[in-house]
Formats: sequence, structure tokens, C-alpha cells
Amino acid sequence: MSSTTTTAGFADLGVADDLCSRLTQGSRTEPFPIQAAAIPAALDGNDVCGRAPTGSGKTLAFGLPIAQRVARARPGRPRALVLAPTRELAAQIGAELKPLLAVRKRSVASFYGGVGFGPQLKALRRGVDVAVGCPGRVGDLVRRGALILSDVDIVVIDEADRMADMGFLPEVRRLLDQVEPSRQTLLFSATLDGAVDVLVRNYQREPVRCDVAPPERHDDRTVHDFVETAREQRVQLTAGLVREHGSAMVFCRTKRGADRVAKQLANVGVSAVAIHGDRSQGQRDRALASFQERRVQALVATDVAARGIHVDDVGCVVHFDIPADAKDYLHRSGRTGRAGAAGVVVTFVIDETQAKARELQRALGMPGAGRPRPASKRPSSEPSPGRGRRPGATRRGGRRPPRRAGRG
Repeated sequence: MSSTTTTAGFADLGVADDLCSRLTQGSRTEPFPIQAAAIPAALDGNDVCGRAPTGSGKTLAFGLPIAQRVARARPGRPRALVLAPTRELAAQIGAELKPLLAVRKRSVASFYGGVGFGPQLKALRRGVDVAVGCPGRVGDLVRRGALILSDVDIVVIDEADRMADMGFLPEVRRLLDQVEPSRQTLLFSATLDGAVDVLVRNYQREPVRCDVAPPERHDDRTVHDFVETAREQRVQLTAGLVREHGSAMVFCRTKRGADRVAKQLANVGVSAVAIHGDRSQGQRDRALASFQERRVQALVATDVAARGIHVDDVGCVVHFDIPADAKDYLHRSGRTGRAGAAGVVVTFVIDETQAKARELQRALGMPGAGRPRPASKRPSSEPSPGRGRRPGATRRGGRRPPRRAGRG
């Protein structure tokens, strides 16, 4: 089955008046395309298979149907389950669902690792109508006997492609096997091939498919730059970029590397915090808050830790270590240049990553992908005098890759 996207208000999609009123209080009156496509089918009780990029508004696309349809739960037996790949995304989804569910006097709680079991066990004993969590912690709670999934009749699998990348799908399948067989399953992913397609075929029944491609942006002002430099020069170059653009997300390949770069930036006068999987949830929350509130200038992250993090107005993204593939490049780079704002993405290329850089540029569709420019020519978010760039061009004349930005 397939769906069509139409221009409509939330009420026209079948959303109840009390929930529409709550949305209006939050100045949300016009549905995003994925919401317009998915909400009517989900409200009708159909399985939904949604292909949409990060930042397309998926949370409301499944959150409103859950709020409108979810039944009251018994202690330890939620009626809806939302699975997400990262702690930060699970917390964000829980926070966004809470006011919607409150309209219908329903409850939500988030379950993820990095924090103690105590509060989560207490919430389950009290009763949670909607459980939002990461597969690992949800699985732990099931094995403890604290969480029973047999009453769940609405399941959401959010960012399924990320869960596949992170190796979570075996646990996701184990959890789905314990849920009510006649459940409604809503799945959202940036891609629907490979392991995600297997999940769709094995765990959904004639899903309504909602495809929302990343929009073509003619006002995209993001500059993509590959910079050739020596390994030891990268910290000073990063510090210069942070000072020029005000804030930066800096991506490193390893946890140890993220800690090291954050300390090195601090040593040259740039306030920075690291976020990665070895940090406790409290440490991760404090690091993210300090960056969001502009108390520090740089957030140094690994790929896994950064998934699900949404921060507005990031001036620059720095690939301190070159990303593994085009998908990671797009995911990292989408943190800057949001909503038509100017943004800069800089990828450092050292001697041993020259071939990888050329391969990455080819995969991203950047024509003329060859030797990166030397570090002596610093990237800027504005063209140099007399050196304007045609729309869609990088500083070296390559096309911009498709963007996956926005708030999700």
C-alpha cells in the first residue's frame, strides 16, 4: 500500500480536537510532510513504514496516533512501546510525548542505560502507559521480569537504519517477538533497504508506505570543505574554526580521541566538552546542556554518542577524523546550516586519509574530487570578495551533497 501527502491541518488528518488544541498552544498548526502522510494511516490502525530523514518531524507522526489511541496500562505492562537507538533520542521522544499524553491522562517514561535501575523500576511498578527506550535497557528490564510486553498493542521503531548500524536489530527482534502478535507496528527510517527491509517484511502486515525524500534546498548556504593538513595541526585549525564561527561540533573516531581533543582544545583556550559511550548518562546530559546553553564552545563527539542529538545554531561541523562513509558524513554534517542558516563543514585530510577523502567525495557526488585544498586557505561561511560560488557549490567547486538537517 502507499499513501499520498496532502496539504492539511492536523484536524483534517483525523487528530482529535483536544490534541489539536495542545498543538496550537505550542504553535504547531501545519503538519510536516511525513506527518501528513503517516498520521491518517496510523490513526486507522494500519502498520506504517515511513522513509524520512532525521529532522523531518517523525516524533509527532507516531506520537499523535499513540496519544489518541493508547489504552491505560497495568503496572509493569505498557500498552505502547517506542524503541530508539540512543539515550538522548529516547529522552527527547519521551519529553515530546509527555504533554500530548497528558491531554488524555496517559503517562510516559524513558528507559535507557547509563543511569540506575531504581527510578525506572519504580515507574514501572507505578504503571507506564507508553514506554520509550533503547533496546538494550528495555531488554534488561524484560529479562528481570520488571517489564512485560505482552499487553503492548502499538510498537514504534524509530531510526531503524541507525539501530541496524549499531547492531541493535537482534535485540529489537527479540523484543518484538514478545509483543502482542496483532499489534500495530510503526517503523521509521532514513533508508528501507538491507536489514531494515527484512524487519519490515517479517514484522509488519501490509504497511502503508510513506516516502518523504529530503527536500531540495535552493537556499542552502552550507559550505563543504576538505582541508589537507598535518595530523598535529588539526587542534589549532579546529580552535580557529571555533573562534571564527562561535560554536562547533567536532567528530572523532574513538572515545579516547574525543577526550584527548577536548582537553587539547581547552589547553589552547577553547572551552570544550566530550560526549561518548563511556560517559555516564548524567555526564552526557551535562555536556550536552553546557553546549546547548553556550557555556562551552565545542562539543567533541563520537558518531554513536552524537546520534539523536539535536542542537540549533551550530556554526561549524569539524570532521577531525574523516568519517567512515557518506552516510556518516551526511549525518554529522547535518548539524550545521539548519533552516536556511549559513553553515560550514570542514573535513581534515591527513596523509594516510588522502585516498579515503577522494573516495568519500566521489560517493557524495562532489565533482572534481581530487586533492584537498591546503590548510592555509581557511574556510568561511561567506564567499571571498570576487569569488562567489554558484548555488550548490563547495569552495572547491563541488556540488553539495544532499542535506539531512532539521529537527526531528
